[in-house]
Amino acid sequence: MFWGGYFILNFIRWGSYFNDYWYSIKSNLVEFPLHIIIVYFNIYYLFPNFILKKKYYTFFLYFIFSLILLYFVRTGFNYLLVSKNIWPEAEGIQEAFTFNHVLAVVLGEIYVIAFASTIKLMLDWMYEKNRVDNLQAMQLKTELQFLKAQIQPHFFFNTLNNLYALTLTDNKQASDVVLKLSEIMEYILYDAKEPKIRLLKEIKHIQNYIDLEKLRYDDKLIVEFTMQGAISNQKVPPLLFLPFIENCFKHGSKENENLEILIEFELTPNNLLRFSVANNYNPTVKQTKKHGIGNKNIERRLELLFKNKYTLSKVKKDDKYIVDLTIQL
Repeated sequence: MFWGGYFILNFIRWGSYFNDYWYSIKSNLVEFPLHIIIVYFNIYYLFPNFILKKKYYTFFLYFIFSLILLYFVRTGFNYLLVSKNIWPEAEGIQEAFTFNHVLAVVLGEIYVIAFASTIKLMLDWMYEKNRVDNLQAMQLKTELQFLKAQIQPHFFFNTLNNLYALTLTDNKQASDVVLKLSEIMEYILYDAKEPKIRLLKEIKHIQNYIDLEKLRYDDKLIVEFTMQGAISNQKVPPLLFLPFIENCFKHGSKENENLEILIEFELTPNNLLRFSVANNYNPTVKQTKKHGIGNKNIERRLELLFKNKYTLSKVKKDDKYIVDLTIQL
């Protein structure tokens, strides 16, 4: 398509210039195969073998030699097959192998090489950009699935520990735990596979988790849950907030102390979702470092999903540990 369009353009251009379309088509039929050969020689041999390998001097030598060879072949064919006047656009009858004629032919050929190579490089760049974008999208999807898969065993590990602790003390409540756990497993197996779910369903999932913890903490657990704004139709990535809730139980006050948790969801008019969770903790008690993956995973997921369209802060204030997350929906 490129060479066909370029040939027609040159045929009309020089035919109009000389007012001789027969001469124009003959000269272009001679010159265009040579254009194509030297262009592809540069694009597919010289560029990859010398320019990309930074062998610039070797490239320059081959390039100059190819231009000299092309000059001889082009001038000879034009003289034998087209016209004895090898440079009709110049004033008067011009001789071959003069400085001006050599310069005119070489510059014209360099123009063709540069023009065609620019288009080829632009197409290659577009193809490569599209390929890289597809790879990045695939990598993002794979990494998100991997991170989500890590969160799920982490969550079940904690929940099964809770169930085990409960069976040691009160078997009657174990059935309630199993029921709640089955609802959570249904959520994990089906809903969490979706890229986004309704925010209300995510909140219900959090509530199920808290209900399980209430069975373990009994009346020592105080949870306040508030929601503001039109959140009913909003969608969010699944399992986005749960690790922060889990950390309240993991690092908050111990089981023989009251644990107070405040959870807030607020949707602002400009579609910013603010999630905040605060829990009390004893600053005098040294926190033991556990092999948790929740926080690290959630921060990586936020970076992949929202890039710079989120803010996350974690502060200790008095005897409160506060996590504040804002995302642009």
